[in-house]
This record gives sequence, structure tokens and C-alpha cells, in this order.
Amino acid sequence: MRHLNFKGIFPIISTPFNAKEEIVYEDVRRQVDWLIDNGVDGIGIAIASEIYKLNDNEKFDLLSTVVDQASSRVPIIMNTGAESTFSTIFYSKKAEELGANGLMIRPPSFIKTSPFLHEEFYFNIANSVDIPIFMQDQNDASISSEQALKISNLHENLSYIKLESMPTIPKFDFCNNNSSREKLILFGGAGGLFFLEELRRGSSGTMPGSTLPDVFVKVWNLWQKKDFEKALSFYSNYSQLIKILAQSQGLSNWIYKYIMYKRGIFSKSSIHARNPAMKPSKLHFQEIDKLLDINNL
Repeated sequence: MRHLNFKGIFPIISTPFNAKEEIVYEDVRRQVDWLIDNGVDGIGIAIASEIYKLNDNEKFDLLSTVVDQASSRVPIIMNTGAESTFSTIFYSKKAEELGANGLMIRPPSFIKTSPFLHEEFYFNIANSVDIPIFMQDQNDASISSEQALKISNLHENLSYIKLESMPTIPKFDFCNNNSSREKLILFGGAGGLFFLEELRRGSSGTMPGSTLPDVFVKVWNLWQKKDFEKALSFYSNYSQLIKILAQSQGLSNWIYKYIMYKRGIFSKSSIHARNPAMKPSKLHFQEIDKLLDINNL
């Protein structure tokens, strides 16, 4: 039976590193509680978590920590993508074993392969686990709208897609017009940059960074109440901050964690991004501080 129940706000956690680039698990646990206390519907561990900079033991330890701290209060989605079907199946089975409730997997991108091989890739992974999968569509690992629909038909575990390769809006339009909600569930990403436009087109949720859970939850709740104008007005108050957060990986990792520190979730020693990463300038930090002050965050 297809899994169709995930909806709402699923922030992707930031991984706190100290100056030695070691994971600070105490701050991971504090972050999980903070996200849940702010009403999120799920939690993800993925690209914005710098998962691609973690070794295998760290990936499994991070997932285990998040699962343990969440204690079944919200579902946990784990990114298990790799450049081979064999490795992705290994990571996916391990994530399921450790308590992940769903997976997120982008197609291999280091060496470009044909769409047919992507279909085979997703089918074989879906056939190896018993939990649902988010296909992840990103700029450097894009899944066309037509292919997303075709892949979703291959296996009941392929029920979700996170659309974030630009432009996202035409993909939402196409999927809405050519698929039912009983087959493919659409989520947004890209830091929530186009959250409202995606909601107008039937998005079932979004996976932003972890810094503004209260903002995204409030916009989501207003939208579910059909208070569209109030949702737009409230979101607009934070548009400048959301734009800053939507910068490329590396720079944004520092920004996420700096804001988590300013909001009292991370310790000041835990805001490092794992290298290589571009650190914001002093002026950039000042601009962020000003926006946080304006928005009383």
C-alpha cells in the first residue's frame, strides 16, 4: 500500500561542528527538541545537514541521535543517496534499521546516466526497503516532471518528490495536471524560497533549513485555514532573511548555524561548517543580525 501521509513542514537539520570539525551531539539533541516544540511535522537529515561531508559512522550516529531524541514524536527522513545502486541500497537498509521513517534520494550525478537507468536505480532501491522514498530533484541532479511521474508508477514506495531544481513552479504545474494525489506527493525545498507559489500549486509541504521552523509552521497553518492573505503578509516579513538562507551550500551552512546560535539553540563554538566551506564576511554577519533584530528573532 502506498504511503501518502507525510505533509507539512519537514526542516532539514543543521549539523553543529566545533572548531575541530567534530559533531556536537548535545546541540543536535537540543535542535531536535526545538524543532518539535515549534510544531514541525517531520525532520530531515540531508544535503543542508552537510551529510556529504560525513563519514559512514558519522551518518549512522547522527541518524541514531536524531531518532532517539525525536522518540517517535515526528517522522525522520534520511538522505541515503550515493553514486551507485549498491551503495544506496546499503545506506537505505541501514537507515531503515536505525529507525528512519522515510528516505530521500537524488539520482546519481557524478557521471551522467540515461533516464532509463534512473528508473532502474529507483525501482531497485524501492524494492529493497519497506519505507517510503522522496525522489530528490536538484539543479545538478535533475528529474524531469515526466520522469518523476513515470518513476512514481514503478513502485508503491516511490510516493514523494522534493522539487527544487530551478525553476520549480513549472514542475509543480505539470505534476499537478498529470498525476493524482494518490500516486505522487509534491514537496518543495530550496530553502522555502518559493513556498507560497508552491502552496498555490498543491504542494503538500516543504523541507527548508532548520533556522525558521516557527515561521514556516505558521505560514503552513494559516494556509490550511485558507487565510491566504495573512499567510502571504506573514511570509513577506521574513522574505529577506529567507533569501539570505537560500544561498549555495558552504556559505549557507555557516549562516544556518550562526542563526541557530543567535536564537539560543547552538553554542557559539558549534557554528562551524565542515571544510571546504565559504565563511560569511563580517558585513554579512552584520546584515543577518539586523534582519534578526527587525524580526525579533
